[in-house]
Amino acid sequence: MMRNPETIVAEDADMQTSSYRYILPEGLIASHPEKVRDASRLLVMHDNGTLEHRVFSDLPEYLIPGDCLVINDTRVIPARLYGRRAKSGGRVEFLLLHQLENSIWQVLVKPGKNARLGEHIVFSKNELEARIVDVMSDGTRIAQFDYNGDFSVLIGRLGEMPLPPYIHEKLEDPERYQTVYSCTPGSAAAPTAGLHFTETLLQKISGMGINIARVTLHVGLGTFLPVKEEHVTDHVMHSEYYVFDDDAAHAVNKAKQTGHRVVAVGTTCCRVLESVALKQQYGDNECKLKPASGSTELYIYPGFRFRVVDAMITNFHLPESTLLMLVSALMGREKILATYQEAIARQYRFYSLGDAMLLLPRLVESSSVPPITEQGDEQANHRASQ
Repeated sequence: MMRNPETIVAEDADMQTSSYRYILPEGLIASHPEKVRDASRLLVMHDNGTLEHRVFSDLPEYLIPGDCLVINDTRVIPARLYGRRAKSGGRVEFLLLHQLENSIWQVLVKPGKNARLGEHIVFSKNELEARIVDVMSDGTRIAQFDYNGDFSVLIGRLGEMPLPPYIHEKLEDPERYQTVYSCTPGSAAAPTAGLHFTETLLQKISGMGINIARVTLHVGLGTFLPVKEEHVTDHVMHSEYYVFDDDAAHAVNKAKQTGHRVVAVGTTCCRVLESVALKQQYGDNECKLKPASGSTELYIYPGFRFRVVDAMITNFHLPESTLLMLVSALMGREKILATYQEAIARQYRFYSLGDAMLLLPRLVESSSVPPITEQGDEQANHRASQ
């Protein structure tokens, strides 16, 4: 586990979990995606607090040739499995979080009392079964699966897409909870900022001279857990696996060396980039970013020093969540909360299947950006495991 040696004193309010609370009318929680991915709304937030209300297909107007757009190519697996205890027949729900070995997974189990050490769970008799081999301090379990055939094929047939708990409807098309560029299976949730992109939009962006870099971060348990502690610094992030390969390193380094921006598509890409940079002490010396992979527990909140990310595309996040703290670190907590109030007043759609924001913490110098028409570092605890 590594900490940034630099500390900057944050405002006391930024360190209180309650400071990230806001009230959202239930009707603004998106329960289904827009019919067309890039037809969702886009709220553009500038560092000076100026806001623009656009459509996601307008995104290219805010990108400059030479910029690097970083996307997360993880693919959500049908990670929710329903089974029964072999002895009592009691129902058990598994959520696959992280594959530790070929047949061993870290899982979230409901109800937890039905998954004691040694418990035998049957999902499909003589086809897919599991045994609890460890109980973790965070309440998750380690399960060893016993199966016949191909595991991915079995969960594809027996499992369900693990939609967030605030979405009560099954999607007509499960692919709408996948990005169009998803290709690396392993996530328990989608990197939702990427859901707005279409193949056509990506081709347009690439044709402008924008480099598109792919990274992988398999979204895990942390996405589903709110911050329950009173103080932000007392929350413990869960580990997620990432890959930052040669191509991504080359594209990001090129943008930085030529004075262009690195635009992260979502908090997952942000955490990959900043995790790698923190571990490699990028920005403290003349080194370039190098390819890397591993697990990260990086926790970003106000006071964090961003080393790589210059701008970010993101959705609207839950109150008192680590994701809301992350975007507050980039733009400022009070500015973010004021912008959320504007979004609520204008009936933006919130959360995973909702609308998007483009966060621009520094001036964009480009004649392609339309005129603005409407207005509307601190102590850090950021951890990246080796």
